[in-house]
Amino acid sequence: MTQFSVIETGGKQYKVSAGNKIKIEKIEANEGDNFVFDKVLLRADGESVIVGTPYISGATVEGKVLAQARSKKVIIFKYHSKTRQRKKRGHRQHFTEVEVMKA
Repeated sequence: MTQFSVIETGGKQYKVSAGNKIKIEKIEANEGDNFVFDKVLLRADGESVIVGTPYISGATVEGKVLAQARSKKVIIFKYHSKTRQRKKRGHRQHFTEVEVMKA
């Protein structure tokens, strides 16, 4: 069993281990910067598991920001058949790609 942690960022939870690349909600950091996640919910190594209530005090996960980008466009199309109403909208979500250095 490998060492991993569960972190919370952007209202979502991610299971990460060292060397993973994850796409998370946009954070305020520049490309190449180091970022520290302090909301660690769970930490597991080979034989022991530590669960926070809700977070583990003093535990951090370090990562490096690889990119600030936008995902593919999502089309929102609303249609009402009898009244001939149509609405077409598009949306591109911002995200940050992070490589986990130490979990």
